[in-house]
Amino acid sequence: MTGYLELAASAVLYALGVVAQSIASRRAVEGGGGLGLLARLARDRLYLLGFAGQVGGFALAFLARAQLPLYLVQAGSSCAVGLATLFGIAVLGWRVRAIEVVVLVVMAAGLVLLVAAATPSAAHDVPQGLGIVLFGLPVVALVLVQRRVGGVVPLAALAGLAFAVVAMTSRTLADEPLLTLPLYPLAWLMIVAALVGQSYLALALRRGSATSTVATMDATTVVLTSIIGIAALGDRITPGREWWVALGVGLVVCGVLLLGYADRFAKTPAEAAR
Repeated sequence: MTGYLELAASAVLYALGVVAQSIASRRAVEGGGGLGLLARLARDRLYLLGFAGQVGGFALAFLARAQLPLYLVQAGSSCAVGLATLFGIAVLGWRVRAIEVVVLVVMAAGLVLLVAAATPSAAHDVPQGLGIVLFGLPVVALVLVQRRVGGVVPLAALAGLAFAVVAMTSRTLADEPLLTLPLYPLAWLMIVAALVGQSYLALALRRGSATSTVATMDATTVVLTSIIGIAALGDRITPGREWWVALGVGLVVCGVLLLGYADRFAKTPAEAAR
């Protein structure tokens, strides 16, 4: 039960963080992207508040991964985009649209299916050397190609890839004692992947709306982690409910993508803040 509470709290913090980071990223001075953009944003208190929300959300999701399979944790975290929309409606004055209500219902149905199908389990141990190679290669590739990527969708999708690495490495480490984590090379790779993901996310948020950007990123992360978690990391499903997971993940992914697509025709957080 603790894992489910940690997952719920994580989604709330992620949602608040996304809204704050989006507003801060859009008002950042012009300049290069990547880590340079992060350095400029580090002087913005609103961005730091959003980043704190992201860190808190990640910490709680990390703890939840010790008990819950990746397909549930990542789907639950992806619902932060729906919570961010609700926050924008309640606090920033965004207009409620029928499609948002439909999407939230679809995502909620997907989560119900995943919760009902999930079986708590610990992940398989991944040898540190093998893990560094398998998870490190995508991170190195992301660092090398960042300056060549310009579109919002590719940036958001690559941010999703980086955060998928974060999720998969943390799944293998989540059941280890917290004080021993600095001793694991995979823990340091997880931090590097998180920073790379944040740099891609910051650049994408500056060029596109928060909801559509995060929707693309989350859809990428959910699909990748669900497949690899079940195939290689020991994520378990209640016997006979495998199709529940497929349908649940599909509903959540469709929900975030549809919400992101619909957001192109609505106010962005930056516009609402003006």
